[in-house]
Amino acid sequence: MTASRHIAIVGAGMAAVTCARTLVQAGHRVTVFEKSHTVGGRMATRNSPFGTFDTGAQYFTVRDPRFMLAMQTTPAVSKRWSANTVQVLDAHGRVAAAGLPAREPHWVPSPGMSTLVRRWAQPLVASQSLELNTQVTHIERDTLNKAQWQLRTTGAGDSTHVYGGFDAVVLAVPSPQAKALLDTAPKAASLSKRISRVTVLPCWTLMLAFPQAMQPGLLALGPQWNAARSTHHRIAWMTRESSKPGRGAVERWTVQASAAWSQEHIQDDPKRVQAKLTKAFAEVTGIRAQAAHADTKRWLYAKTEQPLGQSHLWDASTGIGLCGDWCLGHRVEDAFVSGLEMALAIA
Repeated sequence: MTASRHIAIVGAGMAAVTCARTLVQAGHRVTVFEKSHTVGGRMATRNSPFGTFDTGAQYFTVRDPRFMLAMQTTPAVSKRWSANTVQVLDAHGRVAAAGLPAREPHWVPSPGMSTLVRRWAQPLVASQSLELNTQVTHIERDTLNKAQWQLRTTGAGDSTHVYGGFDAVVLAVPSPQAKALLDTAPKAASLSKRISRVTVLPCWTLMLAFPQAMQPGLLALGPQWNAARSTHHRIAWMTRESSKPGRGAVERWTVQASAAWSQEHIQDDPKRVQAKLTKAFAEVTGIRAQAAHADTKRWLYAKTEQPLGQSHLWDASTGIGLCGDWCLGHRVEDAFVSGLEMALAIA
């Protein structure tokens, strides 16, 4: 059996939390660093006065039996969502391609996509192994023990801190962020070069709420489908959030822009993006009512265009590893498999 080690994990999305809990189960100690105020990564949920919105991943599928076994540890969290007949619509809302037959269930955690990762991260919180609002800026050899690593971080109010005594470091963040950290670490150039060809595209997300749809005899505004892909040049995906189980009755829509449009407008003012996407949403759905709530979210790294092509990278000579959905693709399950196999390589 491998001797117990202390491992730093940068990031707190699906890959990171899967890796962390697997390492803990194998008898290792972990410390997870997350720059945000919560865990989940792109399995993100935003609250509003009218209910929640899944701003990143919209659902997940399960093909790997190991993922199914992991889901069964929290059986009440994830529920099936009836989005199997996703349509493809043109720019005017006409059906451009029929929905695919239901080949596999679409799963959504309740009350939001972030719930599954948060539930799996609870033991990390209980053991004080999770450092939130903490951004890692540098990886360097520990000043007290050159065989180990230390991490330089920034936190609230521009505070700085150095965490040391790590036998290994796992970077479970988007590939551009991982590469930036690798470039600060000694003897990590080969790992940095191996991930340099990975490309991840951005995405603007629009959130809209229409409480006026909750009137006697009015089931919903506009179309009756729950989700659709779109060939509109601005919009790639639309979801009626209120159709997901356990999400509340107020009609709410999440609209995700196309990668090309998001890339072109990545530096635009959020209000300008909101106006343009709202107009496109009306063109596709026919819903021209004034939303009582509208908001946007910008994802700089949303969908993998060119994956690494293997589940993880592990350099035993330096004790640095990398994992994330971008290793295999962009699905939630890709992140799970990547984090799991990263942990198994270390353990």
